[in-house]
Amino acid sequence: MEDVQKKPPVPETLLKKKKQREELLAKRAKAAAILKKKRHDRKLEIFKRAEKYAREYKIKEEVEIRSARQARKHDNFYVPPAPKLAFVMRIRGINGLHPKPRKVLQLFRLRQINNGVFIRLNKSTINMLRLAEPYITWGYPNLKSVRELIYKRGFAKVNGCRIPITDNSIIENRLGKYGIICMEDLIHEIYTVGPHFKEASNFLWYFKLNTPTGGWRKKTNHFVDGGDFGCREDKINGLLRKMV
Repeated sequence: MEDVQKKPPVPETLLKKKKQREELLAKRAKAAAILKKKRHDRKLEIFKRAEKYAREYKIKEEVEIRSARQARKHDNFYVPPAPKLAFVMRIRGINGLHPKPRKVLQLFRLRQINNGVFIRLNKSTINMLRLAEPYITWGYPNLKSVRELIYKRGFAKVNGCRIPITDNSIIENRLGKYGIICMEDLIHEIYTVGPHFKEASNFLWYFKLNTPTGGWRKKTNHFVDGGDFGCREDKINGLLRKMV
């Protein structure tokens, strides 16, 4: 019988490298599985939150309709609660601009025509709006307007840069510590003027809108006089449809 040739022994360095490579691949597979599970759980959480917000909006709308019907039934009036949210837009330039309204527009981040921001309504902000009224138009946006603005024109402010919101991770990285992890959380916080409204509003870059379809009517006249500037209450929603 012919002597069976023995295989040469595998060098110890190659065995070590093989073992290290296997350990590395195992770690990567484990990390990928954990990340996949985390993403799946996060997606479920976002879906549940969106459903909860939808129910909340529906209940709120039904309560208002029911209250108005009951008041009408008893020959009375239903007065809805005072709005807490306003959308403010700049419509005029800097020619002949007094220093006080100029400073107000700077504080509102309205440095260019057709820029817009969300504002929490209180005594101080209402006084500021009155100071800058000839140069701005503002009103009370509904849920549809808030959602369209954030989804279609929303950009994030990350390290002083204007970044498109292409992923929920951008929101979570900046606002996760406040419990805001997705677009629906951001919309809910803005629309309901929640406890972290300031952080959510500052996270959003000011909105850059188009000139409304058909143009403005007359910028130098108040809205109630057939012009454009000043408070237009819920009529701001029709204007935003033409500008988004």
